[in-house]
Amino acid sequence: MSRVKIELPEFSKASFKIPVRITDINYGNHLGNDSLVSIIHEARVQFFQLYGFTEMNVCGASLIMNELIVEFKNEAFYNDLLETKIFIGEISKVSFELYYSLSTFRNDKAIVIANAKTGMVCFDYTEKKVRDIPEKLKELLVK
Repeated sequence: MSRVKIELPEFSKASFKIPVRITDINYGNHLGNDSLVSIIHEARVQFFQLYGFTEMNVCGASLIMNELIVEFKNEAFYNDLLETKIFIGEISKVSFELYYSLSTFRNDKAIVIANAKTGMVCFDYTEKKVRDIPEKLKELLVK
């Protein structure tokens, strides 16, 4: 079986520290895959909050996820503090890519937990259709 290999863009746009909570731990006594996706979501929400936006209103557009890829690298455990870096990928007329790198420090060593990519599409919930990326959002993503 071929494995997904995520190539991160060169520069990160933002970084957030998100703790692994006890409710994130699964029966294997490590971070569950569903909780990892929730942590990625939390980082994305915090990223847009830096600019005064929510996922329901980013420069007048709403966002909807159309793609999620996760490359698991190592286990994370209760009380790990995950440094979650966000990178900007390709930008098209109606969508853009966000990349994520999640790592923690244990025994004075950085450990990559996972890399991920989400495809985000601008959406108009009133019209129930895809819409163009607002120019202000494009500017925010590229600068």
